[in-house]
Amino acid sequence: MTRRRIANPARPADPPPPPHPTIRRSALPWHQPKSVEDDATAADAIRAIVRHPSYREADRDVDFLDRNDTRGVRLQLDYLKAELLLKEHGVAHTIVVFGGTRVAEPRAARRQADACAAEQTGDAAAQRRLAIARRVVANSRYYEIARAFGGLVGAASARARGGRIMVMTGGGPGIMEAANRGAHDVGCPSIGLNITLPHEQYPNPYVSPTLCFSFHYFAIRKLHFLSRARALVVFPGGYGTMDELFEVLNLVQTRKIAPLPVVLVGEAYWRRVLDPEFLVEEGMIDPEDRELFWFAETAEDTWQGILRWYDAAGSPLLGPGA
Repeated sequence: MTRRRIANPARPADPPPPPHPTIRRSALPWHQPKSVEDDATAADAIRAIVRHPSYREADRDVDFLDRNDTRGVRLQLDYLKAELLLKEHGVAHTIVVFGGTRVAEPRAARRQADACAAEQTGDAAAQRRLAIARRVVANSRYYEIARAFGGLVGAASARARGGRIMVMTGGGPGIMEAANRGAHDVGCPSIGLNITLPHEQYPNPYVSPTLCFSFHYFAIRKLHFLSRARALVVFPGGYGTMDELFEVLNLVQTRKIAPLPVVLVGEAYWRRVLDPEFLVEEGMIDPEDRELFWFAETAEDTWQGILRWYDAAGSPLLGPGA
């Protein structure tokens, strides 16, 4: 019996080549506007539509984003931009430095005092300006201490346990500038969290450009100040400095956040601003609340005190041999 030969099955067809991800070989109907040959008013009508604010994509419509109804979205963006960039730069820990914007570097303070002295006319207002200018000269020593402290933190940046440690300030002049400048002196990046205000302002020139952020909301800025903070170092300052200090003390007092070192630099200044003994005597705080901070006078004492605090807590801030 003769066997029939079965033909080989046809070879499977090759798949078509992958199409271009964005370009078509033939246009779709909406690739061109309606022809003016069909409607002479079409071109003007389309122009009016695409130029109207309602046609803008939402994330590019600044007027829309500024509405009260979109505040929740703005809050998220205000937080998320800095959070993602800090993670991308490997920032695990921060030492937050607060202090007065009016604390000038010594030569600038002396220059201002000399100008006030030259303007003396003998009236009370001029004498008062000169007295304040001389106090600014005296307080300019804190600029140098903050600068030295920023250098100490910067030098230890790569030795922290669990990731880099960096100086973080509000990004402005005075003490904030000094701390950022100290890190800059030793070639270490540092962080500045600026805030938009009704009048023009500039960040200090020593913040790392990739780590200088501008916030719309004070609340989100405060959140970033504390989310990575391993210590708070507070130099003499005014309302803004005290706002940040008392907020942190209250958060630690209530254990809303875990305790962290709080160092007040310049005991003589802070003893006049803050009298914890009086608060205890008046029953406004407990005796243990006096232990939420301590005083220091030098950059080295401040830094070593922070390191000893973490050693006592059983969680050294720096790695072995640091």
